[in-house]
Amino acid sequence: MLGWRLLMSAILIPSLIVLFRMDQAMGRPALLLLVFCGLVAIRNAWELADLLRVRQLRPSFPLTALLSLLIVVAGWSHTWQLDSSASALASLGMIGAALTAGILILLAWEAWQYNEPGHSMESLGANLLILMYAGVLLAVTAQLRWWPQQHAGYFALASMIICVKSGDTFAYTFGRLWGRRKMAPKLSPGKTGMGLVGAIVGSIAGTWLWLNFAGTLFPTAPRPAAFPIVLAYGFTVGMAGLVGDLCESLIKRDVQKKDSAALMPGFGGLLDLVDSPLFAGPVALAWWLLLPPAV
Repeated sequence: MLGWRLLMSAILIPSLIVLFRMDQAMGRPALLLLVFCGLVAIRNAWELADLLRVRQLRPSFPLTALLSLLIVVAGWSHTWQLDSSASALASLGMIGAALTAGILILLAWEAWQYNEPGHSMESLGANLLILMYAGVLLAVTAQLRWWPQQHAGYFALASMIICVKSGDTFAYTFGRLWGRRKMAPKLSPGKTGMGLVGAIVGSIAGTWLWLNFAGTLFPTAPRPAAFPIVLAYGFTVGMAGLVGDLCESLIKRDVQKKDSAALMPGFGGLLDLVDSPLFAGPVALAWWLLLPPAV
């Protein structure tokens, strides 16, 4: 299983980098990335709706998938302008506006569907969770494509993915080889204290390597900031990815499922693969906007 996970990581990460370079060449609208994120949002909505269809929860996949897609599209609203004067805050504001519209639609939907007590609030909560998870987190993470600068946006976006996936790979490797003490036995029995050490080592190492050596792949040739900033960036983004993994485990444990779906051997569903980047993305965006780890 360890070898399979390493092989899949070695295939998936370079494939994403190729996709990013192709989309970068297509210019500011980033239509290839929009299609990719739209498909990911729909698939995540499906997996979450399937996971949460237990007890009194009755999530609606068609509705949540449509609204999640609306939120993702809202994240591209600044690309519709003829100039490039839009700010990251304006783009995030459009995502917030789409989320607000989604909440209103979900409330109206539950009112329309109401038959008897005991279902509406549970189903509303499940639908809102899907909207936040499949729509908002993905749309916010995608903003790394344009900020802090659109010509090197994929340098920032890839730094986050490299960070969390390096941390995930090292955590799995350290845990399998040397892990003894469980880190969160009730929530995620497979995670160990040595796995946490591996996550920290892998996140920082992957971040440092990317920021130091990948800049020449981009027209602006970004260079890493001071080492303490790079270190803090790798650590915080990597830990955010680990928390994202644990939070997805929380969902699966509460509904008594092992994987979000049977999509990829060794990983589970798509949600099992993107849980870390979805949580780490907003944290990385905050870093690149407020204290960039590369200039």
